[in-house]
Amino acid sequence: MFWGEMAPCDHLVQIYNNDIEFLNGVARFVSDGFKKRESVIIIATAQHLKSLEGRLSFFDLKRLRADDQYIPLDAEETLATFMVDDWPDEELFKKSVTAILKRAGKKGRRVRAFGEMVAILWAQGKNGATISLEHLWNNLMKDHTFPLFCAYPKSGFTDNAVESIKQICSTHSKVVPCGCCD
Repeated sequence: MFWGEMAPCDHLVQIYNNDIEFLNGVARFVSDGFKKRESVIIIATAQHLKSLEGRLSFFDLKRLRADDQYIPLDAEETLATFMVDDWPDEELFKKSVTAILKRAGKKGRRVRAFGEMVAILWAQGKNGATISLEHLWNNLMKDHTFPLFCAYPKSGFTDNAVESIKQICSTHSKVVPCGCCD
């Protein structure tokens, strides 16, 4: 139900308690996209990509990959394409992500994207760079129509967790309730 209420330009966030909750949410996001014949970009850690693909095994991922309808990308490698001195470079970000969006959007398909690059930066203590990257995504979404889903592990919010969570949530249009993803 929740994913059906998602607008084409929503920037969603989930603060999750554990990997099961996280993977359930992302798997539903991806499955819903495939069922709607949308292209799905997943920018995640290698471990999460592997676990996610196990949950999506009932789809022909090989065919979807070959047709650029499923584009799984390593989050660390993708971050490396636009980070300069531990800070996201706006022009490099636009160049990198726009190329991925164009690839996914070929044949006129709608695109949806999931990314956990921000969670990686947050876990590294690069809070300013994290917020900057969230704003870069928001700016990019002004020129490209696609929903973006981000996720952060709740365990990553230690010092002044309530304020940190508010700061992260303020950069998003919707907060994904954990209950919808179980």
